Amino acid sequence: MRRKEKEITDRAEIESVISKSTVCYLSMCDGDRPYTVPLCFGYDKGVLYFHSALSGRKIDVLKHNDRVCFVFVIDPELVRKGEDGCDWGIRYQSVIGSGRAVFVQEGDSKRKALDVILSQYADGRFQYVESKLKNTLVIRVDIEEMTGKRSG
Repeated sequence: MRRKEKEITDRAEIESVISKSTVCYLSMCDGDRPYTVPLCFGYDKGVLYFHSALSGRKIDVLKHNDRVCFVFVIDPELVRKGEDGCDWGIRYQSVIGSGRAVFVQEGDSKRKALDVILSQYADGRFQYVESKLKNTLVIRVDIEEMTGKRSG
């Protein structure tokens, strides 16, 4: 990161940004073109989880290239410093990282991953209908690197 004074390196602070997030932006390479989707997610011990339909563009892309990048942003706020638009900015905290995507196939592993995802948004124990589980794909991203930024 060019501006070291804005960098968040403390793992607990990075995980705090993730825990306060409601959306993860997952970026992939579709051939020679970037492709990004906003997703519900779960995070646990250096691993991200997403749920998906069994087919679609995201799945096709990941089958050909498992390398991904992800972004979280919290508390964005416009900061106006005078009349000159060049003096304006955005206050926010973010986490950006990369890793490799893996499709989770096993029933118990899929349930545990879905528990992690749902725990991002609600407390409690969760039930799953077997027929719906069969039609749900879970994607695990093994994080290889991530860093945070505090701006504004």
